[in-house]
Amino acid sequence: MARAIPLLPADDLRVAKAFYVDGLGFAIRFESSQDGIAGILGLERGGIALTIDAPMSGHGRGVCVSREVEDVNQYNAEWSGRVGVLRAPVDEAWGARTFDLLDPCGNTLFVIGPLAATGGRSSPGSPGGSV
Repeated sequence: MARAIPLLPADDLRVAKAFYVDGLGFAIRFESSQDGIAGILGLERGGIALTIDAPMSGHGRGVCVSREVEDVNQYNAEWSGRVGVLRAPVDEAWGARTFDLLDPCGNTLFVIGPLAATGGRSSPGSPGGSV
């Protein structure tokens, strides 16, 4: 199986781990660090995998990662009780329901799902199709 796995920059693995593992419920796939602060951290939850690299120099900051889910409201209810939500769920004019989170390192998680009226069957942005 081939898939793209976003690589997110961080300043401190401990801070990133607290946000993604404790806050968002990601599981640790792998971790390599001498001091717990600098190193690399592989995470997974459901169908999404992330890699956190700290410190990550020479690459851009302010990364935005999109996560497609079946029920935006369910994820918002779970996560908003644990971490700050940047933007609450909204129904977009282009046919999806979305909300945003901002991690402690300035990376945005853009959560996207179908409008409630679609019954969760069609993919966002393409009625009846796939993204």
